[in-house]
Amino acid sequence: MASARAGADYASVMRISIAADERAGIAEAIAGSLASRGHEVVAHGALEGDEPTDWAWASEAAARDVAEGRVDQAVVACWTGTGAAIAANKVSGARAALCADAETASGARRWNDANVLALSLRTTSEALLEEILDAWFAAEPSSSPEDRANVDHLDEI
Repeated sequence: MASARAGADYASVMRISIAADERAGIAEAIAGSLASRGHEVVAHGALEGDEPTDWAWASEAAARDVAEGRVDQAVVACWTGTGAAIAANKVSGARAALCADAETASGARRWNDANVLALSLRTTSEALLEEILDAWFAAEPSSSPEDRANVDHLDEI
């Protein structure tokens, strides 16, 4: 399955699902930052209030939104970010990348056409969140045949 916005202008306004298993660390800052950038936010888990808050369920819901075309991308978070990334990657069509810095976020978008950003609630500061989001949204998926072949192969695995 191709990215929901393959070939689109990734700097444009998007519909983005977010999920967190608790309202700790940067959980609420994620929604605020995305909204301040003009994006429409769809919340899951502890950020929604009416859904299971556990990281596996919340991250799955956000990743399904991406895979089923209800949103363009997602941002998922838990204490380490690892569980959120693992859960999101179990959803066919979701490509989640755990990013602890801006360079990793940029590379994940460029080379992996990642459509789900996973973050740690514990180690990501609000300043670092902004740097990561800036890099994530500034990067566009590579059109290189080698990079596209790798991304396409993910669907075959």
